[in-house]
Amino acid sequence: MFSIQQLFSKGDRFQELLETAARETHETVRLAIELIKLPQKSQDLDDLILARRKGKKISEQIRTELVRTFITGLEREDIESLAYGLSRISKSAEKLAERLVLAGPHLDGIDFCKPADMMGQATDAIQGMVRQLRDIKDVEKIKTFNDRLQLLQAEADGYMIAFLRELFGGKYEPHRSMVLKDICELMEKVIDRCHEAGNSIMHIVLKNS
Repeated sequence: MFSIQQLFSKGDRFQELLETAARETHETVRLAIELIKLPQKSQDLDDLILARRKGKKISEQIRTELVRTFITGLEREDIESLAYGLSRISKSAEKLAERLVLAGPHLDGIDFCKPADMMGQATDAIQGMVRQLRDIKDVEKIKTFNDRLQLLQAEADGYMIAFLRELFGGKYEPHRSMVLKDICELMEKVIDRCHEAGNSIMHIVLKNS
């Protein structure tokens, strides 16, 4: 009897590619977090750009192999959608890194460690969910990852509201407030993209469970 789980298992090429894409996404976000926590390194984006470039190549490879492959473990649109979702996380992280470089001294004395840690936890969860597709029948384990993403998104929303309250309250001069708002929104977007990718994975899992 034909089994999707057997087909989309250890030897499945698309599983391997998606896991590689998830690793590059995680690395791009990790490097963006490093720029947040170690602003003295903010002029060096080479590693982040390289990770992002690798992620793009993997996405292109997935699209190419989908055209060439007759049978896939998961539906083609689901594989492509997940690859696109991972790419959007990386793209948001790259934009954040670029803004960090431009922001420069405006970030002096600002502690963004909490949202940076949330970004890290969100990409940890995504990487775990992609790996767990090898055992797609374990819905509860994947759901646990997704529940964590939902909590992180709620925490990020709460952080953003509190931070905006400070900005609108006149804590910083207008130009600096604009810069800080932009940075904060981009950090929140990285977490939002992770949440969206997590929902895509849950959709795949529920469809095939």
